[in-house]
Amino acid sequence: MDAMPPQLEPAATARDFFARARARLGLAVPGALHDLTAPATRGDLDLDPDLWRSAGVAATRPAAVLIPVIDRAAPAVLLTRRTQALQSHGGQIAFPGGKIDRDDASPAAAALREAQEEIGLDRRHVELIGYLDLYLTFSGFRILPLLGRVGPDFRLAPNPAEVDDVFEVPLEFLMAPANHQRHSRDWKGVKRSYYAMPYGDRYIWGVTAGILRNLYERIYER
Repeated sequence: MDAMPPQLEPAATARDFFARARARLGLAVPGALHDLTAPATRGDLDLDPDLWRSAGVAATRPAAVLIPVIDRAAPAVLLTRRTQALQSHGGQIAFPGGKIDRDDASPAAAALREAQEEIGLDRRHVELIGYLDLYLTFSGFRILPLLGRVGPDFRLAPNPAEVDDVFEVPLEFLMAPANHQRHSRDWKGVKRSYYAMPYGDRYIWGVTAGILRNLYERIYER
């Protein structure tokens, strides 16, 4: 008899996931979001701390993204594919979100505003759970990811000027460390490492995969 394939752990049931998230996350905004002198040690530098220092990268632009997890028996994460026409990360898979405007009352307000503008997700369907670690990017952003529980009765209206596609990926797949691949590619003449989580014909990598890795670590490793 053939051996059974190894099970992917952890099994991300909605009840367990949201219970863990509420116990581990909160809505206190880290000072390092706006204070460039405060310590911030997560982001594209996770796998390349020496490269970050030698490249002299300065992440100075505050931003916020929403990690929308749909509360179903088998929960899923909503992701977008950005249009090719966008100047920043065109054609890549991303979370809804963007820069924090002066009129935004908080990073959470910015993430919810961007989600409504990009994919038509009404904030009434989103329960705020808490922020992950501040994520610094080689492209200069200081991203504060916000985990949100999305009720199953939501409706979407994607903005074609910003989003080519909106799709779901099972949370269990994304929270399985076996699916957290590490790759490298040339970046300005040096080799840069990054996470990737290919799902079918969707290539989830870079900042999005790095934030998902941080989600896994915050929910299941602490």
